[in-house]
Amino acid sequence: MTEHPQSAHEQDSGGRPTVRIHEADPAAVEADFFHIGELVPTEDQERIAAVRDWARKNVAPIADEYWERGEFPHQLISQLPELGIAGLQFNGYGAPGRGALVAGLTSMELARVDPSFATFYGVHSGLGIATIMQCGSEEQKQRWIPAMLRWEKLTAFALTEPDVGSGTARGLTTTARREGDTWILNGRKKWIGNATFADLVVVWAKDEADGEVKGFVVEKGAPGFTPHRIEGKVSLRTVQNAEIDLRDVRVPETDRLQEAHSFKDTAKVLRSTRLGVSWNAVGCAMGAYEAARNYALEREQFGKPIAAFQLVQDQLARMLADITACQTMNVRAAQLQDAGRLTDQQASMAKMFSTSRVREVVAHAREILGGNGILLDHDVARFWADAEALYSYEGTRDMNALIVGRAATGISAFV
Repeated sequence: MTEHPQSAHEQDSGGRPTVRIHEADPAAVEADFFHIGELVPTEDQERIAAVRDWARKNVAPIADEYWERGEFPHQLISQLPELGIAGLQFNGYGAPGRGALVAGLTSMELARVDPSFATFYGVHSGLGIATIMQCGSEEQKQRWIPAMLRWEKLTAFALTEPDVGSGTARGLTTTARREGDTWILNGRKKWIGNATFADLVVVWAKDEADGEVKGFVVEKGAPGFTPHRIEGKVSLRTVQNAEIDLRDVRVPETDRLQEAHSFKDTAKVLRSTRLGVSWNAVGCAMGAYEAARNYALEREQFGKPIAAFQLVQDQLARMLADITACQTMNVRAAQLQDAGRLTDQQASMAKMFSTSRVREVVAHAREILGGNGILLDHDVARFWADAEALYSYEGTRDMNALIVGRAATGISAFV
């Protein structure tokens, strides 16, 4: 049988096989094997390319340093207005109105460089702006949204509590009591990204009068509102998560979100932001894959780059397949969101699947690097660690699986 020319090995003068080099597929090199970037108009492709270029030039060189120190690069915030990426999916009040797919691809590009910075972006643009857009009154939107779009008012979203994570729909313990035109908030929140420096923090609390969950915007420096930075994290270290103490925090009725009447309204926000985290997982996987691929081409053993070995190529192929599967699922979910048809179970499936696959991708990347895989020097260690937080927050894999399972069976298995 005649051997296919591309699978043939050349030999050196000693009869030993040498590596035969072929031109790599640019789509595989860039981890966009099915060209999903071409699904948006040229204008948006250029916008996304500008974000990619900015992140590679400004975030990538300092990502490891700030991650290791557990600090946030505040100096980069002043550069963000020029990119025009805040509230990308929304219309009105100065928002770009580019839709969920463009917003998702933008999040993916940021996470491809640094999942921590992408999370900061998601908290402000996905959770903060989305909450005001979906739950605020017309007056509140006009008052807050323009400044949020210009990054002049940074936001945080305080839902999770120290003893209440997955059970927030029923077990929220932070309370709100109305006294005339003022609400009094008491309780604790945990894992609240951006809370140490946010100008506006959306706090979700249970109304003592009717037992329903309502939303309140608390301004930075409000008496009784005390954020404590969470130390000792091993994932998304650059994100400034905080535990918040709320002791008789007074919020005027004008700062209560007028269209947030129950947890169902909270869930509407979480549906879209859950998809945002799914996009972050895709970006994290892409970054890990690209770092591992570059390393495999440069690292030599037994006289040739390790990328020439079958076991390494098998891992790269598995990683690329996982990334492509996640990309295509997220693309369809974003299209459904833009059409106003995205359901909770669809968002949950995307988040469940993508964050599960990212753990596999970063594990393959770490394995390709061997001992160097635990060093920040090659970026893979950071992606490897950050994947763990993406896997857990905005709904754990198990809780999202139960949402999908309920859709499949018609039976709720939560408790």
